[in-house]
Amino acid sequence: MKDYHINIYYSEEDGGYIADIPDLEACSAFGKTPAEALEQVQVAKTAWLETARSLGKPVPRPKFKPAIYQVGS
Repeated sequence: MKDYHINIYYSEEDGGYIADIPDLEACSAFGKTPAEALEQVQVAKTAWLETARSLGKPVPRPKFKPAIYQVGS
């Protein structure tokens, strides 16, 4: 199965790194390092998916592709 795309970027305002998953609404996490942000967003993803499934809400398929990867498609 294809996994969800994760964005990681530095936020001056927050003084650390933000990781988010575009396909999962409001699924994001913070870390002092990129690795920590990635670890935390994996935890958030698991919680997001488990909650959606337990509530009977639809779980979107992974489909987000950054523009750089869409050029060759």
